[in-house]
Amino acid sequence: MDGDYIIGGVFSIHYIEKIMVHDYITMPEPPSCTGGINSRELLFSRAMIFAIEEINNSTELLPGIRLGYQIHDSCASVTMAVRVAFRLSNGQDPVFHTGDKCSQSGMVMGVVADTGSSSSISISRIISSFNIPQVSHFATCACLSDKQQYPNFFRTIPSDRFQADALAKLVKQFGWTWIGAVRSDTDYGNNGMASFLKAAYREGICVEYSEAFYRNDPQSKIQKVADAIRRSTAKVVVAFAAAADMKVLLEELARDPPPPHQWIGSESWIADPQFLRFSFCVGAIGVGIPGFVIPGLRDFLMDLSPSEVAASPILTEFWEGVFNCTLEKSENSVGAAAVKKDCDGTEDIKMLHKPYTDTSQLRITNMVYKAVYAIAHAIHNAVCERTNFTTQCNKHTRLESRQVLTELKKVNFSRNGYVVSFDANGDPPALYELINWQKNKSGVIELVTVGFYDASMPIGQEFRIIRNLTWMDGGMQVPVSVCTDGCLPGTHKVLQKGKPICCYDCKPCPEGEISNVTDSPDCFPCPREFWPNAEKNTCFPKPVEFLSFDEVLSIILAVFSVGGACLAIITAAVFFHHRTTPIVRANNSELSFLLLFSLTLCFLCSLTFIGAPSDWSCMLRHTAFGITFVLCISCVLGKTIVVLIAFKATLPGNNMIKWFGPLQQRMTVVSFTFIQVLICTIWLVVSPPFPVKNLTTYREKIILECALGSAVGFWAVLGYIGLLAFFCFVLAVLARKLPDNFNEAKLITFSMLIFCAVWITFIPAYVSSPGKFTVAVEIFAILASSFGLILCLFAPKCFIILFQPEKNTKKHLMKKNQL
Repeated sequence: MDGDYIIGGVFSIHYIEKIMVHDYITMPEPPSCTGGINSRELLFSRAMIFAIEEINNSTELLPGIRLGYQIHDSCASVTMAVRVAFRLSNGQDPVFHTGDKCSQSGMVMGVVADTGSSSSISISRIISSFNIPQVSHFATCACLSDKQQYPNFFRTIPSDRFQADALAKLVKQFGWTWIGAVRSDTDYGNNGMASFLKAAYREGICVEYSEAFYRNDPQSKIQKVADAIRRSTAKVVVAFAAAADMKVLLEELARDPPPPHQWIGSESWIADPQFLRFSFCVGAIGVGIPGFVIPGLRDFLMDLSPSEVAASPILTEFWEGVFNCTLEKSENSVGAAAVKKDCDGTEDIKMLHKPYTDTSQLRITNMVYKAVYAIAHAIHNAVCERTNFTTQCNKHTRLESRQVLTELKKVNFSRNGYVVSFDANGDPPALYELINWQKNKSGVIELVTVGFYDASMPIGQEFRIIRNLTWMDGGMQVPVSVCTDGCLPGTHKVLQKGKPICCYDCKPCPEGEISNVTDSPDCFPCPREFWPNAEKNTCFPKPVEFLSFDEVLSIILAVFSVGGACLAIITAAVFFHHRTTPIVRANNSELSFLLLFSLTLCFLCSLTFIGAPSDWSCMLRHTAFGITFVLCISCVLGKTIVVLIAFKATLPGNNMIKWFGPLQQRMTVVSFTFIQVLICTIWLVVSPPFPVKNLTTYREKIILECALGSAVGFWAVLGYIGLLAFFCFVLAVLARKLPDNFNEAKLITFSMLIFCAVWITFIPAYVSSPGKFTVAVEIFAILASSFGLILCLFAPKCFIILFQPEKNTKKHLMKKNQL
């Protein structure tokens, strides 16, 4: 249609370019399109005509100016798109005009083109040389946002960069990490999939396979892509493909439908009603352009008279195709009358169920409508001026496409409730609907809007789900698509060699470490005073271990300790009751009573080692042990010295006994004991023992024990006891051959032998025993040495006193001496 200013339009009304066989003898025919008409693309072209007629009837936009149009069919072919681009650039005037007033009927001020990204790129590279602006309704390749290469390109549909991010976040939203990917082997598919994979990898999504194909590829290649889908383990397939390519793939899959897959579609095909016939794709979800209502469009589409149809070869082909009849005087009727009846005028386009007549969800159609209005507003701003309350437009203004291109960058208007504007890259704001293929109650698959995606929202809030979704095979549960089932808490992921990061083995956490989330990449150690539970998913406080009174071992040791103390007291009572008898008097009763008292303290001091260590108990247990044992050994040493001196005093001329009387004996015991008290005092003042939590002996529990403070102090106390015991043992050995009535020397020798043996074996046992058993070994050494002393020194005497009183006489003792 002619007009004051012309707007070009390019749509893929056919999907197949006619293959020409050149014989190089005759002039080749111009390229042409063939195959069936795509009624959806026909709808786009009709929507452009509707928008232009609406503008021509408007009194606000371009008043007094009539827009014309040139609409061409690119048949989704780059070759055809290049040819159309040259036709749009050259104009349609048959002759050249001279003079000041040149015809403007062939001037194209802007182009609405094209459906595919590849053909849009070809058109842009040609018409940009003439500064003709191009506004695409469906070319989404992110590459077209590059203003260095495509300075004249604009679009009313968001860039694939936003779509790729939306699809990646959609996959991540439902926890799918193992997917398959197919794409058109075109600029749209390759660039779009590259953007998607980049975004997917950022989200931790792995791709099992990525296949590219084109609708004109050999059937074997299409079948190869279909087989990859059939045998894959990934349950989710992301298809970034043009509608024409996707149709070929789905038709191939329909021959041998694969197991149910969850299809994720790009906006080029997910909202196309023609694909709803592929029932194995039910549950498919993807992003689509929001649907809008264009008032009056349906009436315009339905208002097709036979004469109007007959005047247009495209409409004629469409009419004859959908009604299977032949219009009179139609070029297409030649040779077709044998298979088609004549159209009789009763055909009603309103009864058709084709994308052409479906105006319930105008998505891409609205993008065409917006593109036409954007170019019209740019022309309006270039040739019209507002004076007072009216707008004046000069249709004789010599308008150049460069001016329209400049004004197009600044357009910002509202139409039917939506805003049209372009950013610096020529892109509109990114807003998508989430489209889901759902079966209605009648079993018919429908396109249902289940949510929205707004790229301008904060991270994590881009999606807004408004209704329930249907998943693959019509299910209501979100399908699972992972390479490896999630690792439970208590385990962590170990990557499989040569596999993507989503394929891994689940290994239990090492000892002392936990993981408390699913699919944990690593385990982390518990705090020092905590330890994992059996499942290794939670840290619990470590059990605190010490030798407590309620343990069986502690009870046994306590019984022996109290029993030993009672034995010492009973022995003292026996001695006290028979204190006047010769056997008691002959064995230095004063030192014997003092020795029994010290042995009682030795037995009882072992009780201080049982129970939770505290500051006072740690200091008390070691010092009480050291002092009481020195007191005990001092008494034994005193008795040994007395025995030796008593024997020497019986010799003529020896008066040594007067130098070691009772006072000297007491002073000896006090002196030896005082030295130990002094050592303990220095130890407690300089670096006393203190309670400590031992976290190194056992990793899984805490040993509450007494640290020595100063190790020198501890070994000084122990060494001093050992020194006295060794000295006592040497003296007892020297006195071992005394007469039988002084046989206490032999008993002392034997008792010291037991004492030294116990404490010599104690040292390695003490060092090597872990945890609370260190304390048990120390208590055992105390009790063993104490029992050794009381049994060796007092058991024979008590036996005579209690069971052989006839031997407890001075005469019997003297008689044995004479023997």
